[in-house]
Amino acid sequence: MTLDAAALKKKFLSGSIGLTLISIFLGFALGAIVLLAAGFNPLEAYWVILKGIFSRPKYVSYVIIYATPLIITGLSVAFALRTGLFNIGAEGQYIVGAIVAAAAGYFFKLPLILHVIVAVGLAIIAAALWGGLAGYIKARFGVHEVISTIMLNWIALYLSNFVVTLQAFGKQGTGKTYAIQSTARINLLSDWKISEAGIEFIRSHKMLGDVLKSPINVGFIFAILLAVLVWYVLNKTTLGYELRAVGFNPHAAEAGGINVKRSMVVSMLFAGGLAGAAGAFQVLGVSHRIAKLAAMEGYGFDGIAVSLIGNNTGAGSVFAGLLFGALKYGGSKIQDAMQAPTEVISIMIGIIILFVAMPNLIRLILTIKANRASN
Repeated sequence: MTLDAAALKKKFLSGSIGLTLISIFLGFALGAIVLLAAGFNPLEAYWVILKGIFSRPKYVSYVIIYATPLIITGLSVAFALRTGLFNIGAEGQYIVGAIVAAAAGYFFKLPLILHVIVAVGLAIIAAALWGGLAGYIKARFGVHEVISTIMLNWIALYLSNFVVTLQAFGKQGTGKTYAIQSTARINLLSDWKISEAGIEFIRSHKMLGDVLKSPINVGFIFAILLAVLVWYVLNKTTLGYELRAVGFNPHAAEAGGINVKRSMVVSMLFAGGLAGAAGAFQVLGVSHRIAKLAAMEGYGFDGIAVSLIGNNTGAGSVFAGLLFGALKYGGSKIQDAMQAPTEVISIMIGIIILFVAMPNLIRLILTIKANRASN
């Protein structure tokens, strides 16, 4: 290996992308050890997961459906972290967005497309205000956003459960609201009506049939657009410069003429709106209603992990969200296929996050290995 190649390899492995890939590898390696300890063949388990992700178009579609809210809540957490705030409240903001989208989708009678725009817009505004409240509390009273957002998460959960009980909105006795209007839905293909001739054609073309029967949530397209928006706002606008400056050093930013308190509120408004969009797209594209929650659904909390693995970037959040979606959907199949515990997937994810959060440990291991190789 030439000197340039060796230096390039060292730079890659010590960079954020290299460390993330190493963390993912370690997660899979330790997950294999857990499977072996439980008496299962890890290679067989991982093959089942891969087949459960890629063997049919329908499986890929469900991976994308699983990944979409994780990508957007990851963007919410990433945006706040890049501006010096820790948005643990993405879960509550997601719930608020889902409530408003479900209400707008059911009560409003609007044309197709306009109905979707109104429902998503209202959900984003409501969730932005919910997140902005935590920013205002910090700016005005100095209350740390971790504390305020955790409390707001629980308020959002019980608010959602209360809304479900309302007679005008909730389907009494079911713990669910009424389904949204068809004009507010953004899922495609799965609701299509196919003629008898079409059914016969699909039967004779299995692969095409799988594609046509695969649900498609347009929310994934919006997730990609939101990732681009986050990158653009943070890196190409004056507002993004000010927000990042506050995140790096609020005292220096204030000395430079930036309104730090206003930036805190704006950052949480933006982060809250993103998480609310995740809730809206999940309701409009997947569930079509909200239901009584016994506990947090976890999309906002998983968004924290997605953000960390994605190095708090837009593109990173997209790839990390897809990884999580693939592991959650494909990993669920190992229990039926070989009676292996699906909890091993959570263990793998936890290990990946653990090593991502400890980059210096990985750098130390790589340094020790390099020194031994040189000796």
